[in-house]
Amino acid sequence: MKFFIKIVFFLFVTLHAQQEQEKINMSKKVLKSDTEWATCLTPEEYKILREKGTEMAFTGKYYNHKQDGTYTCAGCDYELFSSETKFDSKTGWPSFFQALDKDRIIEKKDNTLGMVRTEILCARCESHLGHVFADGPNPTGLRYCVNSVSLDFKGSE
Repeated sequence: MKFFIKIVFFLFVTLHAQQEQEKINMSKKVLKSDTEWATCLTPEEYKILREKGTEMAFTGKYYNHKQDGTYTCAGCDYELFSSETKFDSKTGWPSFFQALDKDRIIEKKDNTLGMVRTEILCARCESHLGHVFADGPNPTGLRYCVNSVSLDFKGSE
């Protein structure tokens, strides 16, 4: 019984430490002026991440990417999506049915181009990622449709 209590306590302490570290990471919001963003991003990255552009379908480096790992924000390296939730939506953009955590993504109503959509942004630096739609697979029914330019990738080791 003592051994079981020690294991439960260890797991609780470990989980609590991970949650506290995540709060610290989130508190490190990335705030930069447009000039600062323009100096650290390529022109294409700036157009998509800061001006809410969209890359052409079937042209991005990650739309057909199959490697195991984690997709991060190209603006601030914040971990956003796991390869385990990536699926082929046949749309030409990387698609995920779930973010690593709901708090990593900001959702905003987007009425541009005569459509009503939900824009998704990185919660740490507020870079434009793409949009989320309610036409994805189970278990969530969501499709996070993301520009490859908005992402970087860290392969599993």
